[in-house]
Amino acid sequence: MKKAANGEKRTRVFVVDDHPLVRQALKEAIRKESGLEFCGEADDREEALQGIAAAQPDLAIIDLRLRSSDGLDLIRDLRDRFPKVKTLVLSMQDETITAERAVRAGARGYVSKQEPPKTIVQAMHKVIAGDIYWSERAAAQVASRLASPSTTHQSVAERLSERELQVFEQVGLGRSTQQISETLHIDISTVETYRCRIKQKLGLKDGSELLQMAIRWALSNTY
Repeated sequence: MKKAANGEKRTRVFVVDDHPLVRQALKEAIRKESGLEFCGEADDREEALQGIAAAQPDLAIIDLRLRSSDGLDLIRDLRDRFPKVKTLVLSMQDETITAERAVRAGARGYVSKQEPPKTIVQAMHKVIAGDIYWSERAAAQVASRLASPSTTHQSVAERLSERELQVFEQVGLGRSTQQISETLHIDISTVETYRCRIKQKLGLKDGSELLQMAIRWALSNTY
């Protein structure tokens, strides 16, 4: 934290989002809030890592869909490289599916972009205080999943690793092995290895069953 001229401690906040209007709105909300200081912005993973290394923020607000990368990968990078930087996800994606994944990756909270600015600022303060922020909807969904872990989307999320789940999602979107390789920045042979692991973990006999199940997943989790 940095002290202002009047001696007040301010939390430095860095914003990572690929939409300029969202970054501008957050910048204005942060600057209006006592105790917060806007210290930088980025629209992609590499730019964010460089900016955060230079700005040394206390909190990073991150969208999960960046210009050419995955916000979850950035969250894991920050957890490993800058463990003192707390992360809060601000996203349009379905929080009942992605909030838990974000927290597993290292985020300290998840808030929807559909929430009013007041709620987003409250989420910031809760994460800064050392707590984990869950919306009521996300918390209820996680509690329900733990009580009845039987639905298809829940069992898939639990049984696959984060990278396997990313490959599974890409398959469901109709992407070829080559396209998945390019999107996730991994070798084609690695994609094939993940496909084999996914089939084994989900008890699928062949690529056709994998494709059908992945499509159902993608259709039920479209954001």
